[in-house]
Amino acid sequence: MKIALMDSGIGLLAAAAAVRRLRPDADLVLSSDPGSMPWGPRTPEDVTVRALAVARAAAAHRPDALIVACNTASVHALPALRAALEPGVPVIGTVPAIKPAARRDRPIAIWATPATTGSPYQRGLIREFARSVSVTEVPCPGLADAVEHADEAAIDRAVAAAAALTPPDVEDVVLGCTHYELLAERIRAAVRQPGRPQAFLYGSAEAVAAQVLRRIGADAAPSAEPVGTLTVLLGGQPAGLPDPALAYAEGRLLQAVSPAL
Repeated sequence: MKIALMDSGIGLLAAAAAVRRLRPDADLVLSSDPGSMPWGPRTPEDVTVRALAVARAAAAHRPDALIVACNTASVHALPALRAALEPGVPVIGTVPAIKPAARRDRPIAIWATPATTGSPYQRGLIREFARSVSVTEVPCPGLADAVEHADEAAIDRAVAAAAALTPPDVEDVVLGCTHYELLAERIRAAVRQPGRPQAFLYGSAEAVAAQVLRRIGADAAPSAEPVGTLTVLLGGQPAGLPDPALAYAEGRLLQAVSPAL
Protein backbone atom coordinates (compact mmCIF):
# COMPACT_ATOMS: atom_id res chain seq x y z
CA MET A 1 0.00 0.00 0.00
CA LYS A 2 1.29 3.46 -0.91
CA ILE A 3 -0.29 6.72 0.22
CA ALA A 4 0.83 10.13 -1.00
CA LEU A 5 0.32 13.44 0.76
CA MET A 6 0.75 16.94 -0.66
CA ASP A 7 0.97 20.44 0.78
CA SER A 8 2.84 23.64 0.12
CA GLY A 9 5.22 22.72 2.95
CA ILE A 10 5.44 20.74 6.17
CA GLY A 11 1.77 21.07 7.10
CA LEU A 12 1.39 17.53 5.73
CA LEU A 13 3.43 16.09 8.63
CA ALA A 14 0.45 15.75 10.97
CA ALA A 15 -1.62 13.72 8.51
CA ALA A 16 1.42 11.67 7.46
CA ALA A 17 2.15 10.78 11.08
CA ALA A 18 -1.51 9.87 11.59
CA VAL A 19 -1.39 7.52 8.57
CA ARG A 20 1.86 6.02 9.86
CA ARG A 21 0.24 5.28 13.23
CA LEU A 22 -2.79 3.62 11.61
CA ARG A 23 -0.83 1.72 8.96
CA PRO A 24 2.83 1.35 9.90
CA ASP A 25 3.33 -0.78 6.80
CA ALA A 26 2.16 1.87 4.32
CA ASP A 27 4.74 3.42 2.01
CA LEU A 28 4.42 7.20 2.23
CA VAL A 29 5.18 9.81 -0.42
CA LEU A 30 5.38 13.40 0.87
CA SER A 31 5.26 15.98 -1.92
CA SER A 32 5.59 19.70 -1.27
CA ASP A 33 7.06 22.89 -2.69
CA PRO A 34 8.26 24.94 0.27
CA GLY A 35 9.86 27.47 -2.05
CA SER A 36 6.39 28.61 -3.13
CA MET A 37 4.69 28.68 0.26
CA PRO A 38 2.61 30.16 1.77
CA TRP A 39 -0.18 29.50 -0.70
CA GLY A 40 -2.80 31.38 1.30
CA PRO A 41 -2.09 34.87 -0.14
CA ARG A 42 -1.95 33.58 -3.73
CA THR A 43 -4.83 33.76 -6.20
CA PRO A 44 -7.01 30.66 -6.58
CA GLU A 45 -5.62 30.20 -10.09
CA ASP A 46 -2.03 30.31 -8.86
CA VAL A 47 -2.80 27.91 -6.01
CA THR A 48 -4.34 25.49 -8.50
CA VAL A 49 -1.31 25.57 -10.81
CA ARG A 50 1.08 24.96 -7.92
CA ALA A 51 -1.09 22.28 -6.33
CA LEU A 52 -1.34 20.41 -9.62
CA ALA A 53 2.44 20.41 -9.99
CA VAL A 54 2.96 19.07 -6.46
CA ALA A 55 0.22 16.46 -6.90
CA ARG A 56 1.54 15.23 -10.25
CA ALA A 57 4.99 14.78 -8.73
CA ALA A 58 3.40 12.55 -6.09
CA ALA A 59 1.21 10.73 -8.61
CA ALA A 60 4.29 9.76 -10.62
CA HIS A 61 5.12 7.39 -7.74
CA ARG A 62 1.83 5.53 -8.38
CA PRO A 63 0.18 5.86 -4.96
CA ASP A 64 -3.09 4.17 -4.10
CA ALA A 65 -4.49 7.52 -2.94
CA LEU A 66 -3.48 11.16 -2.48
CA ILE A 67 -4.28 13.26 0.58
CA VAL A 68 -4.47 16.99 -0.06
CA ALA A 69 -3.11 17.90 3.38
CA CYS A 70 -3.67 21.61 2.88
CA ASN A 71 -6.80 23.61 3.57
CA THR A 72 -5.97 26.27 0.97
CA ALA A 73 -5.40 23.71 -1.78
CA SER A 74 -8.57 21.85 -0.78
CA VAL A 75 -10.57 25.09 -1.02
CA HIS A 76 -9.25 26.24 -4.38
CA ALA A 77 -7.80 23.27 -6.24
CA LEU A 78 -9.67 20.10 -5.22
CA PRO A 79 -11.93 19.94 -8.30
CA ALA A 80 -8.93 20.41 -10.61
CA LEU A 81 -6.89 17.81 -8.72
CA ARG A 82 -9.69 15.26 -8.95
CA ALA A 83 -10.22 15.99 -12.63
CA ALA A 84 -6.52 15.46 -13.30
CA LEU A 85 -5.91 12.34 -11.19
CA GLU A 86 -9.14 10.42 -10.62
CA PRO A 87 -10.22 7.70 -11.03
CA GLY A 88 -6.66 6.37 -11.19
CA VAL A 89 -5.66 8.02 -7.91
CA PRO A 90 -8.42 8.81 -5.39
CA VAL A 91 -7.99 12.35 -4.01
CA ILE A 92 -9.01 13.12 -0.42
CA GLY A 93 -9.28 16.78 0.61
CA THR A 94 -8.94 18.42 4.01
CA VAL A 95 -11.84 20.29 5.60
CA PRO A 96 -11.65 22.27 8.86
CA ALA A 97 -13.32 20.25 11.63
CA ILE A 98 -16.13 22.74 12.20
CA LYS A 99 -18.87 20.10 12.12
CA PRO A 100 -17.60 17.94 15.03
CA ALA A 101 -16.69 21.04 17.05
CA ALA A 102 -20.19 22.45 16.71
CA ARG A 103 -21.77 19.22 17.95
CA ARG A 104 -20.67 20.08 21.49
CA ASP A 105 -22.98 23.14 21.35
CA ARG A 106 -20.44 25.46 22.95
CA PRO A 107 -18.72 28.62 21.69
CA ILE A 108 -15.93 27.80 19.25
CA ALA A 109 -13.03 29.68 17.69
CA ILE A 110 -11.62 28.88 14.25
CA TRP A 111 -7.95 29.67 13.86
CA ALA A 112 -7.08 29.99 10.17
CA THR A 113 -4.93 31.92 7.75
CA PRO A 114 -6.08 35.47 6.95
CA ALA A 115 -7.05 34.31 3.45
CA THR A 116 -9.32 31.58 4.81
CA THR A 117 -10.77 33.62 7.70
CA GLY A 118 -13.98 35.21 6.51
CA SER A 119 -13.80 33.46 3.15
CA PRO A 120 -17.00 32.27 1.44
CA TYR A 121 -15.74 28.71 1.92
CA GLN A 122 -15.33 28.99 5.68
CA ARG A 123 -18.50 31.03 6.11
CA GLY A 124 -20.36 28.34 4.19
CA LEU A 125 -19.13 25.64 6.57
CA ILE A 126 -20.17 27.77 9.54
CA ARG A 127 -23.66 28.29 8.11
CA GLU A 128 -24.03 24.59 7.35
CA PHE A 129 -22.67 23.08 10.55
CA ALA A 130 -22.38 25.76 13.25
CA ARG A 131 -25.39 27.99 12.80
CA SER A 132 -26.61 27.38 16.36
CA VAL A 133 -23.36 28.12 18.23
CA SER A 134 -21.23 31.20 18.76
CA VAL A 135 -18.31 31.20 16.33
CA THR A 136 -15.29 33.49 16.41
CA GLU A 137 -13.08 33.51 13.33
CA VAL A 138 -9.48 34.17 14.36
CA PRO A 139 -6.98 35.19 11.65
CA CYS A 140 -3.42 34.04 12.31
CA PRO A 141 -1.14 36.13 10.07
CA GLY A 142 2.33 34.70 9.71
CA LEU A 143 1.71 31.58 11.78
CA ALA A 144 1.91 29.03 8.96
CA ASP A 145 5.10 30.64 7.65
CA ALA A 146 6.62 30.65 11.16
CA VAL A 147 5.77 26.95 11.55
CA GLU A 148 7.27 26.20 8.15
CA HIS A 149 10.60 27.67 9.23
CA ALA A 150 10.41 26.48 12.86
CA ASP A 151 10.92 30.12 13.87
CA GLU A 152 10.27 29.89 17.59
CA ALA A 153 10.07 33.63 18.23
CA ALA A 154 7.69 34.20 15.32
CA ILE A 155 5.56 31.24 16.42
CA ASP A 156 5.31 32.64 19.94
CA ARG A 157 4.25 36.07 18.64
CA ALA A 158 1.66 34.69 16.22
CA VAL A 159 0.16 32.26 18.73
CA ALA A 160 -0.04 34.96 21.41
CA ALA A 161 -1.74 37.35 18.98
CA ALA A 162 -4.32 34.74 17.98
CA ALA A 163 -4.92 33.76 21.60
CA ALA A 164 -5.61 37.42 22.42
CA LEU A 165 -8.35 37.41 19.76
CA THR A 166 -9.93 34.23 21.13
CA PRO A 167 -12.79 34.98 23.57
CA PRO A 168 -12.16 33.76 27.13
CA ASP A 169 -15.30 31.60 27.14
CA VAL A 170 -14.08 29.50 24.20
CA GLU A 171 -13.07 25.94 25.08
CA ASP A 172 -13.22 24.46 21.58
CA VAL A 173 -10.73 25.60 18.92
CA VAL A 174 -10.81 24.45 15.30
CA LEU A 175 -7.39 24.41 13.64
CA GLY A 176 -8.18 25.59 10.13
CA CYS A 177 -4.66 25.17 8.74
CA THR A 178 -2.74 21.91 8.73
CA HIS A 179 0.45 23.67 9.83
CA TYR A 180 -1.23 24.62 13.12
CA GLU A 181 -1.72 20.99 14.11
CA LEU A 182 2.04 20.77 14.68
CA LEU A 183 1.57 23.29 17.52
CA ALA A 184 -1.37 21.66 19.27
CA GLU A 185 0.02 21.74 22.80
CA ARG A 186 1.30 25.30 22.47
CA ILE A 187 -2.04 26.52 21.20
CA ARG A 188 -3.90 24.67 23.94
CA ALA A 189 -1.70 26.29 26.58
CA ALA A 190 -2.05 29.74 25.02
CA VAL A 191 -5.86 29.80 25.10
CA ARG A 192 -6.32 28.19 28.51
CA GLN A 193 -7.98 30.49 31.03
CA PRO A 194 -7.42 30.33 34.82
CA GLY A 195 -10.05 28.16 36.48
CA ARG A 196 -11.22 26.64 33.19
CA PRO A 197 -10.41 23.25 31.64
CA GLN A 198 -7.92 22.96 28.82
CA ALA A 199 -9.21 23.84 25.38
CA PHE A 200 -10.27 20.98 23.14
CA LEU A 201 -8.60 21.26 19.74
CA TYR A 202 -10.12 20.00 16.50
CA GLY A 203 -7.67 19.17 13.75
CA SER A 204 -8.13 17.18 10.56
CA ALA A 205 -5.15 14.81 10.56
CA GLU A 206 -6.73 11.81 12.30
CA ALA A 207 -9.98 12.09 10.36
CA VAL A 208 -8.34 12.38 6.96
CA ALA A 209 -6.01 9.46 7.73
CA ALA A 210 -9.00 7.29 8.59
CA GLN A 211 -10.85 8.53 5.51
CA VAL A 212 -8.07 7.59 3.11
CA LEU A 213 -8.02 4.03 4.48
CA ARG A 214 -11.80 3.77 4.04
CA ARG A 215 -11.51 5.12 0.53
CA ILE A 216 -9.06 2.43 -0.55
CA GLY A 217 -10.74 -0.33 1.45
CA ALA A 218 -7.95 -0.81 3.98
CA ASP A 219 -8.10 -1.38 7.71
CA ALA A 220 -5.79 -0.21 10.45
CA ALA A 221 -2.89 -2.58 11.01
CA PRO A 222 -1.15 -3.62 14.23
CA SER A 223 2.06 -1.81 15.12
CA ALA A 224 3.99 -5.06 14.70
CA GLU A 225 3.70 -4.72 10.93
CA PRO A 226 6.95 -3.91 9.06
CA VAL A 227 7.33 -0.15 8.70
CA GLY A 228 6.78 1.22 5.22
CA THR A 229 9.17 3.45 3.33
CA LEU A 230 9.25 7.25 3.21
CA THR A 231 9.79 9.20 -0.01
CA VAL A 232 10.16 12.98 0.23
CA LEU A 233 9.77 15.24 -2.80
CA LEU A 234 10.60 18.94 -2.61
CA GLY A 235 9.62 20.79 -5.75
CA GLY A 236 9.29 17.42 -7.45
CA GLN A 237 12.84 16.35 -6.63
CA PRO A 238 13.83 13.56 -4.20
CA ALA A 239 15.09 14.92 -0.90
CA GLY A 240 15.14 14.25 2.81
CA LEU A 241 12.82 15.78 5.34
CA PRO A 242 13.72 19.47 5.59
CA ASP A 243 15.45 20.46 8.81
CA PRO A 244 12.48 22.47 10.17
CA ALA A 245 10.34 19.31 9.99
CA LEU A 246 12.48 17.75 12.68
CA ALA A 247 11.54 20.49 15.12
CA TYR A 248 8.15 18.79 15.47
CA ALA A 249 7.24 15.45 17.01
CA GLU A 250 5.49 14.33 13.82
CA GLY A 251 8.59 14.92 11.69
CA ARG A 252 10.82 13.12 14.15
CA LEU A 253 8.42 10.18 14.24
CA LEU A 254 8.44 9.83 10.47
CA GLN A 255 12.20 10.04 10.22
CA ALA A 256 12.81 7.69 13.13
CA VAL A 257 10.57 4.83 12.03
CA SER A 258 10.57 5.08 8.23
CA PRO A 259 13.22 3.63 5.93
CA ALA A 260 14.04 6.27 3.34
CA LEU A 261 14.00 5.69 -0.40
